[in-house]
Amino acid sequence: MAIGKYGPSLIATLLACSLATCAHGQQTWIPGLGPATQPAWTGPMSPDVLPGNGLNQHPFLFAGEWDHEKPVQTMSIVRDGKVVWSYTIPSTENGQISEFSDATLLSDGSVVFSRKTGARKITADKKTVWDYVAPAGYEVHACQPIGLDKVLMIQNGKQAKLMLINLTTGKTETEFNLDTTPDAPVHTQFRRVRMTAAGTFLVPHKDMDKVVEYDHTGREIWSIAVQCPWDAVRLKTGNTLVSSGSTQVIREFNPKGEIVWQFTQKDVPNIRLFSLQEADRLANGNTVISNWCPSAVKDPKDWKNTVQVLEVTPDKKVVWALRSWENPDLGPATCVQLLDEPGIPEKFEQQR
Repeated sequence: MAIGKYGPSLIATLLACSLATCAHGQQTWIPGLGPATQPAWTGPMSPDVLPGNGLNQHPFLFAGEWDHEKPVQTMSIVRDGKVVWSYTIPSTENGQISEFSDATLLSDGSVVFSRKTGARKITADKKTVWDYVAPAGYEVHACQPIGLDKVLMIQNGKQAKLMLINLTTGKTETEFNLDTTPDAPVHTQFRRVRMTAAGTFLVPHKDMDKVVEYDHTGREIWSIAVQCPWDAVRLKTGNTLVSSGSTQVIREFNPKGEIVWQFTQKDVPNIRLFSLQEADRLANGNTVISNWCPSAVKDPKDWKNTVQVLEVTPDKKVVWALRSWENPDLGPATCVQLLDEPGIPEKFEQQR
């Protein structure tokens, strides 16, 4: 890895990640990242013929982290099997890496997204209507539109904090600090945050191996221990769906913290799983999962053999697997929002 190509900030982050290890059972663990090594894999990373209808299966919004060979990062909307809209950000901003970690298409066609160096809201015709630039030493990976005029976000940093910002007034309506692991890199602290329909905040603490639900004052009201949690969604049943990033596991917990459903590599032996980032529960009961490969597949030339998105049924049958690295090259998968789901995204009507 050439420092000149990727920049000293990324090298420092990766070095810090490699040093900040602890023992979880018999496996070396990197706080916020998961296991230092993945299980051995032999054979192809995915079959030649995949289940489902490829790009035609669903209309969707797609974006991902660290498409590091390209000068820009691209977010796309696919309809009827074709990219009908795209938006790019430079791969570096103010000397720091930029990447898509969270993105939502709203009912009015606008998009709210985080880019590591900040967060932004753009209109359907790509005009910026709100832009937040993270201070030096801080990162923004987690954001959620609340109605059409507010954004919930987390700012990673030595003092991480949750903020609910009113875009009309510019005022921060809710703000409280979040605990982090002191010796863990800022980059590994948080990736998602979600306000629930009850008005509470569901926060996956990647660097602390837990998911915590807070009230509006920042008081903890519920928590579960989960290794490397990336994404946590409160389902309409009251259960919580959690992706565990580099551990290659998706779990559904009931309010008691008991596992009532899970999906792992054993359930899909012919498709290699990597970092499972976003996990959404569909209205039909299926689960859609983004499968982000860059940390495990070092050479981008080999990414083309990997599956970016999976849709699995409650009995863990894969009914859709997407592999689109050419014509179009969608890039690594982090954010996958299906656009044929019922409900208004910014009004807590979808399980995402």
